Amino acid sequence: MAKAVALGGIFFLCDDPRSLAAWYQQHLGIDIDESYGGASFMPAAMPAGGYTLWSPFKSDSDYFKPSKQRFMINFIVDDLDALVAQLKNSGITLVGEPESGEFGEFAWLLDPAGNKVELWQPISA
Repeated sequence: MAKAVALGGIFFLCDDPRSLAAWYQQHLGIDIDESYGGASFMPAAMPAGGYTLWSPFKSDSDYFKPSKQRFMINFIVDDLDALVAQLKNSGITLVGEPESGEFGEFAWLLDPAGNKVELWQPISA
């Protein structure tokens, strides 16, 4: 049987894609390809312990709050503590406090379009 083998992308609507892409480039260091306004993450760049997760949530889950969107973006990061400090220095407020868990370190924020963004540093990264 043919099957899906990897996550191919995250696509979503927003009022000002160019401005939002610039925000992600400035605050999360994402290299934006001007030819299409997005970014490519190559599997070879995946840090040890990192992986792509696909997971549906029940419609009444609180995990995406305070965002009103029906999806959340997760980015693997190389140094969560340093990135959180950079974000705070830029005036970006986190959603809750960073947490440690069995899979690594996590922090959350809302982007200017109201999308909840989860930042994850895997244990072995």
